[in-house]
Amino acid sequence: MLAKDIMSKKPEFLPPTATLKQAADQMRTHDYGFIPVGESDRLIGAVTDRDITIKAVSEGKDPNKTTLRDVMSKGIHYCFEKDSLEKIVQQMEKLQIRRLVVLNEDKRMTGVISLGDIATKSKNAKLCSELTDAVSQE
Repeated sequence: MLAKDIMSKKPEFLPPTATLKQAADQMRTHDYGFIPVGESDRLIGAVTDRDITIKAVSEGKDPNKTTLRDVMSKGIHYCFEKDSLEKIVQQMEKLQIRRLVVLNEDKRMTGVISLGDIATKSKNAKLCSELTDAVSQE
């Protein structure tokens, strides 16, 4: 299996000037917990539902005024559409991450792969269990 076979398609990203409220609304609308952050046609970071909760809400930041730039993780982890499932799993385990942005040959974002995508589309329960254990370690 390749990344393009597993990924969630039609990814969206928000600019770093978007507010946490806008990000949370988009997450709720599309039922996902991760939004890539882009500026000038390049990805510069990502925000997760956990970032919003831990870095903003718990610190009393106003979600209508706090921008993604204020809480995002800088940089972006990615794979390519033609990368194998095994390579993706190794990368996620090594980096201890739950999601990867998927790029095409032109380095344009075409999707996102999450643990959930791997669990539902790979049909390899043992692999999913091992990956979940690996990325959940501290």
